[in-house]
Amino acid sequence: MSDMRIVIAGAGGRMGRTLIRAVAESKGLVVASALEQPGSPLLGQDAGDLAGLGKIGVALTRDIDAALAAADGVIDFTVPAASVDLAARAARAGKVHIVGTTGLSPADEAAIKTASEKAAIVKSGNMSLGVNLLAALVRRVARTLDEDFDIEVLEMHHNKKIDAPSGTALLLGRAAAEGRGIDLSKRSVMAREGHTGARKAGDIGFAVLRGGTVVGEHNVIFAGPAERIELGHRAEDRMIFARGALKAALWARGQRPGLYSMADVLGLGDF
Repeated sequence: MSDMRIVIAGAGGRMGRTLIRAVAESKGLVVASALEQPGSPLLGQDAGDLAGLGKIGVALTRDIDAALAAADGVIDFTVPAASVDLAARAARAGKVHIVGTTGLSPADEAAIKTASEKAAIVKSGNMSLGVNLLAALVRRVARTLDEDFDIEVLEMHHNKKIDAPSGTALLLGRAAAEGRGIDLSKRSVMAREGHTGARKAGDIGFAVLRGGTVVGEHNVIFAGPAERIELGHRAEDRMIFARGALKAALWARGQRPGLYSMADVLGLGDF
């Protein structure tokens, strides 16, 4: 099979540049186009130069439809509005769409779900192989332990991150909720301040830290009577997210239209 031609959305950003380097280091994929938002001062610059690779002959463009027409799929770590627009366009073109964007609203999620009726979409709050294995472990532990064990999700990221809790924290919280057979939206506690009263059994709590250049740290704590279980993951380089996204793209290339997760990519659905 020929190399998969990939569009990198948000190519001038930190994850975009990391994705370009990841493609250069991988087999079976090539950068077909690199997208940036209208008005960006980076438009017209070579994507390889921006990624520290030297010229690769791909200039940053804002022409989404032309980019998709010449590619097999798009990898998208951008912002919610851009991801929703890309999902609709990629669906019309019948192209694979890998969505690593976080901070999506329920309406955004619904729009992406609709787009997946016409194209294969892999969406995850975290593309790291390790984090998705962690989510599977969290689901299993939550299923095994009853409400005597309180569940708390703690995360820390760099000081430039704009959404909280992180998409990964929510991914882990959903995994815990699935294990317990509960609705996270009805049982989550996103903040505590003042006289909150005693913790309610069965709730899933979240705590958020921001500072420095932390790529990403996540811990899920199961705190029971006289004992505690902690499952965690530390990201040391954004390249782990890029590699996961490339794996998802190659996997999705042969899939029918639908909305998939990294658990599907890694075969963890029945773990």
